[in-house]
Amino acid sequence: MIFSNLYNDALIQPGREGANHLKIISGYASAAMAFHHLEELNQKGINISISLLVGMCPSDGLSFSNHRGFQNIISSAYSKCFSCSYVYSKPSVHAKLYIWYKTGTFYKAFIGSPNYTQNAFSKNQREILSEIQDDHVSEYYNHIEKDSIYCNHADAEELVKIYNDKNYYLKHPHEDTVAQIFPKTEGLEDIRVSLLCRKTGDVPRIGGLNWGQRPGREPNQAYLQLPPEVYKKDFFPKRPQHFTVVTDDSKSFICTRAQKDLNNGHAVETPHNNSLLGEYFRNRLGLQNGAKITKEDLLRYGRTDITFYKFDDENFLMDFSADG
Repeated sequence: MIFSNLYNDALIQPGREGANHLKIISGYASAAMAFHHLEELNQKGINISISLLVGMCPSDGLSFSNHRGFQNIISSAYSKCFSCSYVYSKPSVHAKLYIWYKTGTFYKAFIGSPNYTQNAFSKNQREILSEIQDDHVSEYYNHIEKDSIYCNHADAEELVKIYNDKNYYLKHPHEDTVAQIFPKTEGLEDIRVSLLCRKTGDVPRIGGLNWGQRPGREPNQAYLQLPPEVYKKDFFPKRPQHFTVVTDDSKSFICTRAQKDLNNGHAVETPHNNSLLGEYFRNRLGLQNGAKITKEDLLRYGRTDITFYKFDDENFLMDFSADG
């Protein structure tokens, strides 16, 4: 029985022992957890593939940010080692099962309480897992998999309801599905982050949105600088946790805290590709990829800051609408 260090014992150590495929059934799951897990395995030189089944979709649907997040992971460099499917046929599946294989042969499995989310595998919640050696769990996985659809399948959004995040996390005033992604934000904790330097009142010359504007860097590289009153709070999760940011125009990014302070991080960036935020803001501003961003560009667009809204510790909304 495992009730401490669940993340290492159940999700990392079997890979160190030579297991190379992890099949997961989880009632609920987050894209931030999947990305975080894949990143850590990659950093440790552990080469495995992960197949994820999200089980509670028939009754609860899925949040837009996690849906897009899973799709983004599959279209990233992890496309060959990660798959995600949604159970679409009732009854819903509330089980949490982690099955490891060595070269196609059952190795070990863990069953218990934690969903495949960072909160469940952190110190924020008390969870429990038990290791089992019953290879019949593979039959159970295959039985559930027959009633699932890949998250990037053309019919996924027809078979599984995708809700804007606020409605999803309210469980559910189900009025608005994927047709209305941008939710009403009343009652959500929020912060404003300026895109201008406090000292100069201008867009940083080689920082922030212009981080890549220096020799030897990809010119779109960018980060969002957080002021002290924000990075000293617990609005964003501490490093090394990842979180999903969905935008007011329905884009989605996996982000993390970065720079300076080892725990808090003074900035927000997209760790897998530091150019994603820069490309996004240049597109919103009507600029070419790689162009230097100026204060005049922001003023012409109609906004020099962004607003973040917090759904929970793994999911956020970023509003850069000109009337925000």
